[in-house]
Amino acid sequence: MAGHFVRIVGGVVASAFMVGCAPAISVSSHVDRTVDFSRYHSFDWGPADALPTGDPRLDRNPFFKDHVQGAVERQLRARGLELSSSSTPDLLIHYHASIAQRFDVNRADRTYGYCRTGDCPSDIVEYDAGTLVLDIMDARTNMLLWRGWAQNNVEDMLRDENRMARIIDRAVKQMLTRLPRQL
Repeated sequence: MAGHFVRIVGGVVASAFMVGCAPAISVSSHVDRTVDFSRYHSFDWGPADALPTGDPRLDRNPFFKDHVQGAVERQLRARGLELSSSSTPDLLIHYHASIAQRFDVNRADRTYGYCRTGDCPSDIVEYDAGTLVLDIMDARTNMLLWRGWAQNNVEDMLRDENRMARIIDRAVKQMLTRLPRQL
């Protein structure tokens, strides 16, 4: 009995640790607070983005585009919006993705006491930061109603479609939780 309890507790702790180790996605948004979102019921995709992502690994990746659009459509449907079957949706959705090289001075060793001496050198970490911007616009006025964005290190994601799918799903879900509840 005690061994069974230890295995259960160990599994719960391991699961919590794995969830806690998931890469942090930085998410934020901006909303026009004067808009009554309850009047919107349908959406469709606006014109494709003409801007390059800044990285040929995404520009040539149809899986990325398909998965972003699928994740957005699932989240909007879950909020009660329908993909428009007519030519006049209430909302137009647009996204832009980009990748840029970033630098981070890693001071965690000194800050959290991992280094035993006071003269620990700081490391400069170079990484590819991916940013996904999602815009929701009024289809009649072309007015931007809401913009959400997510940023994450994308190096491992670009080599693994399963990982890419999980990160996109998480980023889109976290962004759209910031959409006003009236929808």
